[in-house]
Amino acid sequence: MVVLGLILLIIGLLASIPVLTTIGLILLVVGLILNFVPVGGNRRRVW
Repeated sequence: MVVLGLILLIIGLLASIPVLTTIGLILLVVGLILNFVPVGGNRRRVW
């Protein structure tokens, strides 16, 4: 998702298409958030 967002962002900036730039930026941010936030609660608990 991060790679797709980055590609769309670059294409949108080079072709000056604001819709692609916006979608690319949204995908990039969501991809980075999903990478750093563990989904499913798989934190290690050390007792």
